[in-house]
Amino acid sequence: MATARMKLEALRIPLPLRGFDAGNAQVFDLTLADGKVESITPSAEQKHARGTLLSALVEAHAHIDKNYTVQDVGAAQGDLFTAIDRMNRHRDSWTGESLRLRMTRALQDAWQSGTRALRTHIDWVQAEPPAALPVFEALREEWHGRIELQFVSLTPLDLFADLAAGERIAHEVQRAGGTLGAFVYRNDGIVHKLGRVFDLAQQHGLGLDFHVDEGLDVEASGLRSIAQLVRARDFKGRVVCGHACSLAMHDDAVANETLALCAGAGLHLVALPTTNLYLQGAWDRTPVARGITRIREAAAWGLRASLATDNVQDAFYPYGSYDLLETFGLGVQMAHLAPAADWLDTITVSPAKALGLAWDGRIAPGCPADLVLLAATDEHELIGPRGRQRTVIRAGRILEEKTNPEKTP
Repeated sequence: MATARMKLEALRIPLPLRGFDAGNAQVFDLTLADGKVESITPSAEQKHARGTLLSALVEAHAHIDKNYTVQDVGAAQGDLFTAIDRMNRHRDSWTGESLRLRMTRALQDAWQSGTRALRTHIDWVQAEPPAALPVFEALREEWHGRIELQFVSLTPLDLFADLAAGERIAHEVQRAGGTLGAFVYRNDGIVHKLGRVFDLAQQHGLGLDFHVDEGLDVEASGLRSIAQLVRARDFKGRVVCGHACSLAMHDDAVANETLALCAGAGLHLVALPTTNLYLQGAWDRTPVARGITRIREAAAWGLRASLATDNVQDAFYPYGSYDLLETFGLGVQMAHLAPAADWLDTITVSPAKALGLAWDGRIAPGCPADLVLLAATDEHELIGPRGRQRTVIRAGRILEEKTNPEKTP
């Protein structure tokens, strides 16, 4: 049965999200019908917009298996490996019931915030599948049509030195329709172990998604090694690299060489501003290093990075939510992404491409009417109350308004 038509008037559509020829127009009227955008026309009023229109948001990197555990494990206060150790010990207490409760809470938060797709990393620290996997598979089915869910196996790179363990992990990831992943940071024999991960991905037809160089060590070279292997292997699968914090510490010339390799390899970069601002840098003084990868330099090489949530209320990051607009606001300020509107593809188009979604998130006639309408009317209102006040539209229908408790003028 056809759905009701909806008219949206006098809205800005950020340039990176436009999938149509706008000419000189900056403000547009849209008609939605049958769950799609039917038409987009220049508004008669070009000087004053009523809001800013985005495609629904895409979460490229989350951890919904470990979120909402900070009350149990405590905050690690800037120490990555303390956080890892605490979560390793806490994982033994996870049950299907506790995982479902926490994972569902995360999805409900993301859904209400306007997220249409979410990729979560699932801790996978031994050959046997983790307890979170069957819970994820059930939720993926239950949330079908609302949030498109993907998972990545998050495994310490050194475990792949065990050939049997690596084979079992890759086989199970393939069965469950996931992406093969690894935590990569200053490992001995890093190229050989990464090569084993690439072998498994090629043998099982899997994409790759790495936690790489999540620290401020100038000697960390995981990102460069991954880019070199993609090219040496002529790897055709999609490769995503999250964090890459160490790249910010490298000499400019070295960093640019690495980014050139990444561009040639077609890698997707994901920056995680909340967790890495919290974890990177000393806690005995005000931190100088910001813990974020070189987003602007990557863009100069044609690599449009994504911004993603990462951790929420666990040992790695004791605060936060699954509101990607909050993540975007922090990323804009950390990395000096200006004009801010020109970087809204970091939570829409770029992650849609990294996840291989059917719709790349560009708004055009015929695209899904899965949209987020912000109260912000211009560039300078994006980071603030109006930038968080939104109306979520799914399949051409208003989900509900999500407003910030702060009053807006």
